[in-house]
Parts: sequence; C-alpha cells; structure tokens
Amino acid sequence: MLRAGFLIAVAVAIGCALSPLSAPAAEPCSEDWICIEAADANGGVMLTARNLKPYPVTFTLETRTSNLHPDRTLPLTTTLDANERRRVLRLRRVNEREPYRFRYWYDWTIGKIDAASDPDYLYALPYAAGESYHVLQGFGARFSHTGLEYFAVDFGMADGTPVHAARGGQVARVVEHNDRGCWEDGCGKFANYVVVLHDDGTTGEYYHLRRDGALVEPGDRIERGQKIGLSGNTGHTTMPHLHFAVYRASEWGRTQSLAIRFDTADGVVDRIRSGRRYRAR
Repeated sequence: MLRAGFLIAVAVAIGCALSPLSAPAAEPCSEDWICIEAADANGGVMLTARNLKPYPVTFTLETRTSNLHPDRTLPLTTTLDANERRRVLRLRRVNEREPYRFRYWYDWTIGKIDAASDPDYLYALPYAAGESYHVLQGFGARFSHTGLEYFAVDFGMADGTPVHAARGGQVARVVEHNDRGCWEDGCGKFANYVVVLHDDGTTGEYYHLRRDGALVEPGDRIERGQKIGLSGNTGHTTMPHLHFAVYRASEWGRTQSLAIRFDTADGVVDRIRSGRRYRAR
C-alpha cells in the first residue's frame, strides 16, 4: 500500500578548505511538503528541515559523507510540527585541510511518530448508517494484512459506494486523479485516497477511491459520519473495495496501523474479522 511519503535523494555537494560550502542552488523539496536546507557551519554543514504544511509531518533522514562526521546517530527520524523549521543535523569536518563530500536523502509521511490512538475512542464504520458490507480482509488477514498493515480492514464495496468518515479531523491529503487498478509491483502508486489527520496525531486513511471520488479538499475540517468520498478500484487491488485503517507515522515514509474499536449497530466490536458483515450505527 503506497503511503503519503516519497524518497528524495540530493546530489553530492563538495567543499574544500579554502572555499565555502558548494550546496545545491535550490532547496531540495518533496513537492510542497518538506524541504531540507544545507548551509555552511564553521567549515562543516548544517541541515535544516522545514515543514511547509499546517499538519505534523514525520521524516527520516540519512547521509553518506567523506571527511564529515554527524553530531547524532543516523538515520534520524523525527516529527516536525505544523509549519515548523528546525536545525536537525550538523556535519562536522574531520580534517580541516581536506575537502569533504556529502549526500543526503529523506522520506516523509503525515502524522506524528509518537501518536497513539485513544483506547477509549469508538470509531464509526466508514459507511452510511444502516448499511453493512462484507469484510474481505479483517485484522491480521494473511493475504496482505500483516506487519504494518495488521489492523487494516478491506470492505467489499461496489464502485461508487459512499464512504463516510470514521472519525472527525482535518483533511491532510487527497489524491483522486488515478483511474487504474492492478496487482503487479508498483501498482500502489495508482491509488486514490483521502488522509484525515485526527486530533491525537494519528491518521485515518481511505484507499482505492474511484477517479474524482474525493468529496473533500485538503484543509477541510470534517465531522464523524460525514460523506468524504466514493469507493472504487484504483491502486494495488483486484476488485472494488475500501481499505481503511488508522495509522501512526513510522520510519522512511511508512505508517503503522493501530488497533481500534468500532461502534456498530450491534454493539462495540474490538476486532474486525474477515467474512463478517457489520452494520453501521
């Protein structure tokens, strides 16, 4: 499952003992989300990260250097708060008379690295009240809900079925231009989705929406139960369905699904199981 992060690699920069840092002319930025700035720092290099969005973003940074030594253990994973700019790494020159060389790369995703879903919060099922849908894959399903995706749920839905918010929050990311679904490696990049940032720093993510199937825009504040999209069959998929899970940010642009409980018409469900149907309250 493709998440909302993208690996950015920055070309080698070279410095010498008699001249200042030769850094890239422009700030290396991942779309309009996060930028890493390289600047001279007493003969070494200072890396500063800027979050360009009004949402927390977690990124992982790694370097490869010659004649430079980092001032902290790498790779570095940290969260930048909304619109935060912070110095994150200093590379100190080992030998002042020798040139140095460095390269860095990073990846990011929405949300906080230390986010934890409130164990007392009961999520709504992500569809209209009174409706029920067949669970293709529940928690821990062996086909693809393992590891980071253990607590994800796939609901079998016909193309165009209304999708409703399981929890309120702020829409942080929307992709809806894709029109392809497939199962080969790399098909995840064709997914349409809506990512909602919850107040606790977790994200609710709704995947495989149809083309132009998002009914909300980034920055919108949405309420629990609000209609936010239309299901589809885009991305890494073999049939129309909705993939839903709550995540916290992890390393290298990945996300870790979290255990959540659902408030259904038949009571509280602690574990969504494959093959069942659950009616929305």
